[in-house]
Amino acid sequence: MIGPTPLLDFFKRGEVDRETRMLAAEGALAPRAVEQLQILVLLLEDPDAEVRATAEATLDRIPEETLKAFLSRSDAPLGLREFFGDRGIFPDEIPQIEAEVDVEEPLVETEPDEADGDSDTQESATARIAKMGFTERLKAAVKGSREMRAILIRDPNKMISAAVLSSPKLTENEIEGFARMASLSEEVLRVIGNNRQWTKSYKVVLGLTKNPKTPLAMALNFMTRLNAADLKTVSVDRNVPEGLRVAARKKVVANMSGKG
Repeated sequence: MIGPTPLLDFFKRGEVDRETRMLAAEGALAPRAVEQLQILVLLLEDPDAEVRATAEATLDRIPEETLKAFLSRSDAPLGLREFFGDRGIFPDEIPQIEAEVDVEEPLVETEPDEADGDSDTQESATARIAKMGFTERLKAAVKGSREMRAILIRDPNKMISAAVLSSPKLTENEIEGFARMASLSEEVLRVIGNNRQWTKSYKVVLGLTKNPKTPLAMALNFMTRLNAADLKTVSVDRNVPEGLRVAARKKVVANMSGKG
């Protein structure tokens, strides 16, 4: 299943500096296959000629058979099928979800860098990140360890947190943890709350509802999904906004009246 792509949204909105666009054009900013391909296609229309040419060259490096395998997945975006169809590249068969291509990995491989890794201690991750510039932090957000993601999700640069949320290494447990973190920005919590795939998890919904930084309208919406015990807890929780607490209290009373 193709996962959420918050990093792609930054490219669609045109909120990415030239250095980062060039990095993506080279294939060095490597999230999931679908995100990488869609970013490369977007960069073919970049106002900078060098970025356009680099993105074109990177697309040309992807073996045609690999592209056909990706496009044959039933969850491959229609826009990408149409784009490559115009270039004479079509799925070999009727799209099947079992097509042999790993959508959790980029289609263009780049040289591994120091950001790569699956584990760090919190102390070592903090020390490594402290020495990183923006580009290195961006790579670490996508390809680094769980400990790095836990730090970088709080990065003041919005693109860094978006890259964390786009990482193919990101787990459901991490999202559940992020949903509870009052130290995150409202924007990060909004991205999580607007993602249907993540909010299928009750723990994510509960975490966002009880998080005082979650936008009130979003928290009120999620409150309606809480079970009776959690709803009662929210109704007396002094850490949540008063409007949410009052709404929860009213719902508790209404539920009790319904039972009566």
